[in-house]
Amino acid sequence: MSRIVVTGSSTGLGLMAAGLLAEQGHQVVLHARNTARAEDARRALPQAETVVIGDLETVAGAKEVAASVNALGRFDAVIHNAAVGYREAHHLTTEGLPHVFAINTLSAYILTALIDRPRRLVYLSSGMHHHADANLNDILWKKRRWNGSEAYAESKLHDAMLAFAVARRWKDVFSNALEPGWVPTKMGGAGAPDDMAQAHLTQAWLAAGEDPRADVTGEYFYHLKRRTANPQAHDPALQDRLIAICEEISGVTLPK
Repeated sequence: MSRIVVTGSSTGLGLMAAGLLAEQGHQVVLHARNTARAEDARRALPQAETVVIGDLETVAGAKEVAASVNALGRFDAVIHNAAVGYREAHHLTTEGLPHVFAINTLSAYILTALIDRPRRLVYLSSGMHHHADANLNDILWKKRRWNGSEAYAESKLHDAMLAFAVARRWKDVFSNALEPGWVPTKMGGAGAPDDMAQAHLTQAWLAAGEDPRADVTGEYFYHLKRRTANPQAHDPALQDRLIAICEEISGVTLPK
């Protein structure tokens, strides 16, 4: 059995994936943004080992979450699930960053860099990433008029880029990305048409490490099947540039 931490798991797909993993006998640690959400998560999944609390909107908060995870000991897998959605208004964090970028892109980078390296890394992307551009020249939305849908889509492209960059750099890690489908979660909205029963299965499968078919790296999945990702996600030059930007903004270096 594996020991797995799932970010953004106080509700929605993160909680669903954590619940499935716990049912399968894995040891699961949840993550919540604040104490109230942590209490909700404990009630929803009492068999979880614990709940790590921390707001991923800030660099300091992401660092604190990484430190709290490391204090619990080594994990076999990390599911990078935490995100905000595509209907977000323009909002700057206390550090002056667009909060969609801060949570969806930068925090995933910081946690990847600072959490003791697990055997498996799983990043939640989105089908919306297929038609996005990485926009690394304006990743902080200083030149463009804000569009929440575009900001979300490019942040999910960044997550796939990060997954594949890690796969290229860390040969001892299975690092993959996936899209769960457009499902009727709080983020997806009540009218989302995809199958909720399928939406949490792939991330749990990739993290559990019980199926040899999941022993792959640098791949993109949808409902347990490989799918072609946006070509930009596989571009090493773009990957390296994204990592350099995240390193500069956060002051956190991705280990070699």
